[in-house]
Amino acid sequence: MNDAGPEARLREPTFPVVLAGPSGSGKTTVGRALERLDDVRFSVSATTRPRRTEEEEGVDYRFLAREVFEDLVEQGELLEWAEVHGHLYGTPRSNLDAARRAGRHLLLDIDVQGARSVREKVSDVVTIFLLPPDGRRIVRRLRGRGTEGAAEIRRRLEAAREELGAVAEFDYVIVNDVLERAVEEVEAILRAEERRIERMGARVQEEAAELAEEIRRAVEAEIGPAP
Repeated sequence: MNDAGPEARLREPTFPVVLAGPSGSGKTTVGRALERLDDVRFSVSATTRPRRTEEEEGVDYRFLAREVFEDLVEQGELLEWAEVHGHLYGTPRSNLDAARRAGRHLLLDIDVQGARSVREKVSDVVTIFLLPPDGRRIVRRLRGRGTEGAAEIRRRLEAAREELGAVAEFDYVIVNDVLERAVEEVEAILRAEERRIERMGARVQEEAAELAEEIRRAVEAEIGPAP
């Protein structure tokens, strides 16, 4: 082994991270805030919905023709997908492949059903459920957007009622009261999961064992072997 410090020796594994929660929980805001981290890549969903004037291809969505999207479904190239109001939305598997090649965690901002689908297809995914601090906050956030009518707000609240029953399915839960604190808690989960032994490949586990043995010998040099 070389003389580099342990942080340099133990290479962190990458894995996808799902942020889910009801509309108004702030999961998109939290996810976008985490883009400041060098090892996180925000997953850009594909959709058949027409691009709005203010939206940018590859940044807000990947805008696809319906037949192209359906081909991806047929070929198993989507980690999850759904149809909403006549338009298709989904997460291309290529997003995860690209993130892994770049040594980054792919961050997915998706709904509960999408999280279930990803969990079935990707064994090393980490799932995090975001909760608002209280029920009134969901209503206030949805109405405060000013982008949806009363019928759409009601639909989102009905969906939220169902999704809130799935919180126990997730690995972690975070209450998104203060944005910066929620972002810090997600990052703490990332760092802890990077150090989970079963996530490390055989080579990294071997390096960790070698480092532990090297430190043990140094300790024994000072105090002698165990009796």
